[in-house]
Amino acid sequence: QVQLVESGGGLVQPGGSLRLSCVASGSIFSIYTIGWYRQAPGKQRELVAAINSGGSINYPDSVKGRFTISRDNAKKTVYLQMNSLKPDDTAVYYCNANPLGWGRGDYWGQGTQVTVSS
Repeated sequence: QVQLVESGGGLVQPGGSLRLSCVASGSIFSIYTIGWYRQAPGKQRELVAAINSGGSINYPDSVKGRFTISRDNAKKTVYLQMNSLKPDDTAVYYCNANPLGWGRGDYWGQGTQVTVSS
């Protein structure tokens, strides 16, 4: 079992940057695929980036070239660097852990709000 805590959200102007962090505790972190998801009001939760235990990475087209996911297994932390932010990136961002590989796992953090607005 793993517990996840996100941080780093906030208010940023269009074109700005934020770095989100997801800190894990409670289990062998290195085996988990960690995904960042986001959910805007009235919309479904969607994947924005994922990184598996081997370091392979997956991004949807909507964030390719703007978002970068990375992990530090020694710190049990996954980062999401978000650049060139747009108002459409406004959402609650959640961290997810899956010990079985790609796809949504059973473990979620509480979320962190990202608001992109001038």
